[in-house]
Amino acid sequence: MIEQLLTKYSNRFVSRHLILAIDITVVIVAFVIACILRVNFEIYKVNWSIYKYYLLGLLINRIFFFLYFRSYTGIVRHTSFEDTSLIFKAITTSSVLTLVFSIALSRSTDNNLFYIPISILIIDYFISLFLMIASRLLVKNIYKTLIINAPGEKVNVLIYGAGELGILIKNTLLRNRHKKYNILGFIDDNPSLSFKTLEGVVVYPEADADIRFIEGSNPEDIEVILAINDIKPYRKNQIIERFLKRDIIVKVAPSIYDRLGNEELKSEEIRNIRIEDLLERDPIQLDNQSISRQLAGRVALVTGAAGSIGSEIIRQLIRFQPQTLILLDQSESGLYDLENELKQQFQHYLGDGTMVIVKVADVTDEVRMRHIFSHWLPHFVFHAAAYKHVPLMEDHPYEAIKVNVFGTKILADLAVEMGVNKFVMISTDKAVNPTNVMGATKRLAELYVQSLNQRFPNDTRFITTRFGNVLGSNGSVVPLFQKQIQAGGPITVTHPDVIRYFMTIPEACQLVLEAGSMGKGGEIFVFDMGEPVKITDLAQKMIKLSGLRLEKDIQIIYTGLRPGEKLYEELLSDKERTVATYHPKIQIAQVYTPPFTEITSSLQDLRKAMREGDKTLMVMNLKTIVPEFVSNNSLYEELGGLEFS
Repeated sequence: MIEQLLTKYSNRFVSRHLILAIDITVVIVAFVIACILRVNFEIYKVNWSIYKYYLLGLLINRIFFFLYFRSYTGIVRHTSFEDTSLIFKAITTSSVLTLVFSIALSRSTDNNLFYIPISILIIDYFISLFLMIASRLLVKNIYKTLIINAPGEKVNVLIYGAGELGILIKNTLLRNRHKKYNILGFIDDNPSLSFKTLEGVVVYPEADADIRFIEGSNPEDIEVILAINDIKPYRKNQIIERFLKRDIIVKVAPSIYDRLGNEELKSEEIRNIRIEDLLERDPIQLDNQSISRQLAGRVALVTGAAGSIGSEIIRQLIRFQPQTLILLDQSESGLYDLENELKQQFQHYLGDGTMVIVKVADVTDEVRMRHIFSHWLPHFVFHAAAYKHVPLMEDHPYEAIKVNVFGTKILADLAVEMGVNKFVMISTDKAVNPTNVMGATKRLAELYVQSLNQRFPNDTRFITTRFGNVLGSNGSVVPLFQKQIQAGGPITVTHPDVIRYFMTIPEACQLVLEAGSMGKGGEIFVFDMGEPVKITDLAQKMIKLSGLRLEKDIQIIYTGLRPGEKLYEELLSDKERTVATYHPKIQIAQVYTPPFTEITSSLQDLRKAMREGDKTLMVMNLKTIVPEFVSNNSLYEELGGLEFS
């Protein structure tokens, strides 16, 4: 009956005013007990006519410091060391000041009636301190015994990290009213903490925790929560991989530094490890001063602003406070969402003077582009607009050429004409030894902007950035796998040996800004993508991270390479070499660029093929301009590769 009653009201909190009233009552009771103890329970010896004024003075002092230290504001059933510390400060300070006032008044007036016996104050001090702390701990213990430790199904949890964040997570889980957790212990590799107890929970070395809780147990019965504030990515990966091999669910909580300003950690913030966490690398060190110097107070235009890369470039650009930021895309819904996000999350930057201009427009519309360039006169252009889906573009070469090649040409020509300082083009590793139409069109776009830089070396500086797949971008493999896992599978992988390079969207965009800042014109910057990842391994890890088991819960099936797809992506062709830059993650590819006149002439032939609407003729022209373009797993394979003429 009592348990049901407590459970019913377990989600309600006692009023702070009521707690303060109870504390005042404790003060009165403690003082009365102190007086009785001083006279050895001979109550008649207590002069209540005088002692009631002593009590009044002490009570006023106590209440003042209760209010000052806010010792009554804690949630009683979650009493912590901080709560008891506040009680200690309030009681100690008020007792000391009462004693000081009592002695000072009695001596200054030569009247012993103002003197409160020290023995009473000492006895009262210890009784008050004991009653106030003990009452809170009693309520906490009753709540823990009858509610938290009540019979029922619980989730067994090991918390990896016995620091401040680990303790915070433990208390957060125990406060959860919707799910019951059993904290098995902390895991920590600090030998000085081994087998010691933190707030009633034992700290184990990892090897001992394995033997005690993991070996021989059902992996479904245990969760591990990673709770370390400062941890190197490689070390985090080691820990996660170790548990994943045992099919144990691993979760992570935001670090204390990420939560500055938040009052308390919520259970919902503790999430499953994502694949991004496993591919995370050391933070990128940017030359923020150089970027800020170039962008602050300037006009920047971002094409493809509603896309994954374009929108992240916007989020990072806005921090450098350009005077005007132009968001250009043909997706009105995407632009609407992005504009609202900027207003909500970046109000501080917008309030400091950065003006955001949204333009629904198509980069292949020369009239519209000319109007925008001539009106806003951008200093910087970040060109992220492109068609990028390999199989679709293999079947639609007209659209790929129209957007990726001639859309880029329109923007690049206008950049020179309107005096743009820098034009940063976002390219792809698929432009290296392209095996598909999409990659070939991006390579041709690279060639055109490079040739334009050679043609007008003292005008706009054209810079190309080339990188591989970005995690979580629209249409990438990770969101596809997530949807397939949510649907119960199967996960479709094109080939068991397919390998790709990956980096996170923020990481890629940071490097784009850094490359744009350092670029002098004509460079193709190649990013360090880390180690290549086998797509099959990626799928298996995502299954485990979702708490599922391969083959038993979900399957992986192989569907065969898609049109234009190759097994291994490359960041450089056989004929390309790299030159190091001051940034360890950015190199410059040394590539041959045909003269501007030859590129222009070839583009005229390509435009004629487009007008005829002949796919084969379009691709033949692409192969002529980009001789390393050799189709793979495509209907254009029979065309072979042609030499540039």
